[in-house]
Amino acid sequence: MRFLKNLAAAAALTLCALPALPVHAADLGGAPITFISPFPPGGGTDLLTRMVGNAIGQDTHWNIVVENKPGAGGNLALDATARARPDGHTLVMAQTDNIVLNPWLYTKLSYDVFKDFRPVGLAASSPSVFVVLPDSPYKNIADVVQAAKAKPGQISLGIPGIGGSGDLIGHLWGKAAGMELMHVPYRGWGQAFPDLMSGRIAVYTGSVATLLPQIRSGKVRALAVVAASRSPALPDVPTFAESGFKTITQTIWWGLFAPGKTPDDVIATLNTELNRALAQPELVKKLEEAGYSVMKGSPDDLARQLRADHDIFGKVVQEAGIPKQ
Repeated sequence: MRFLKNLAAAAALTLCALPALPVHAADLGGAPITFISPFPPGGGTDLLTRMVGNAIGQDTHWNIVVENKPGAGGNLALDATARARPDGHTLVMAQTDNIVLNPWLYTKLSYDVFKDFRPVGLAASSPSVFVVLPDSPYKNIADVVQAAKAKPGQISLGIPGIGGSGDLIGHLWGKAAGMELMHVPYRGWGQAFPDLMSGRIAVYTGSVATLLPQIRSGKVRALAVVAASRSPALPDVPTFAESGFKTITQTIWWGLFAPGKTPDDVIATLNTELNRALAQPELVKKLEEAGYSVMKGSPDDLARQLRADHDIFGKVVQEAGIPKQ
């Protein structure tokens, strides 16, 4: 009996001394991996999704396919991802304007952003930028504030949709500056530009990725960007923080999400390959030239970003009295 006890003790000590077995990377080869873009082909999100997907595919030899599923403010894409098999072969390139804001803007959603998705990792950000015509009397955002205080509710701000990030940042700016702007919603830049040219709106806001070609061509002039630091694509344009509004730094971000029950090893593998791709100098250069800033990090980093912005923008939506659809 004593021999058996000693043998068991020796075996236990031997097992304790063995090194921990490595966690094997998930095998995602073979079947295609679908990256769902919540917007039509040719737009900023589509471009970002394809550039990131191509970079990952080249590194891993995975067969990555981009599927555009626009509609309902991104809800169609998010719903499709939430319902997909949780095996790492369906991901969505979600962003602030859908996965953060939709719970505050829609009465009924088919998904719960905190239960039906697993964060994979942040991909990129692109700050909002406020623009005017080249000959506008507003040379900076201080000029807009001065005019808005002199004529409350009469200085018009064009926004890409009610309840979007541009709309909410406009409300944040109005509250911080003690002014009232008249928000005029549009489906996008194409619809807003004629009204900016005709003088119906004085200022327009959209992402740097969307408006960069218009800024570079001289069709509009940038006043300021909403970010903690200047955009690499617009190094001469100040931030709102530099202009006296230190709390207005909320950028628009994009991140990859998987269905909610995706296993840990699959999430870890996807995050590793996403960060590896985002470290490629060639991809970084392409993204920055397109108006994006690269963001990397862990799934937990994306989860914290989602929660923080959900709480911040939810409060803004409620204070602004924006009704749910």
